Amino acid sequence: QIQLVESGGGLVQAGGSLRLSCAASGSIFTNYVMAWYRRTPGKEPDLLARITTDGSIKYADSVKGRFTISRDNAKNTVSLQMNTLKPEDTAVYYCTADLYGLGYLSWGQGTEVTVSS
Repeated sequence: QIQLVESGGGLVQAGGSLRLSCAASGSIFTNYVMAWYRRTPGKEPDLLARITTDGSIKYADSVKGRFTISRDNAKNTVSLQMNTLKPEDTAVYYCTADLYGLGYLSWGQGTEVTVSS
């Protein structure tokens, strides 16, 4: 079973940047499609960005052009560079791992991002 630990959240002013990281362990990282979600109170998690084992990437329209997902298969990490942050980006951000892209997600514990106006 893969374990995921996110880091890098915090408080930032609108227009600022943050870089989230997710460290994976316990399984073969290159077998997993990795993604970042975020969740606000009372809502379902939203998929923000997804990167496959061969590096194909998709973004949600809400973050396209502002957020960049990347993975380092040598270090078993996936990152989310977030630029031009807006107050509506305030949420708990989660890293997920999907073995072979079959749709069964493993989740990290989340890291909180707060964007002040």
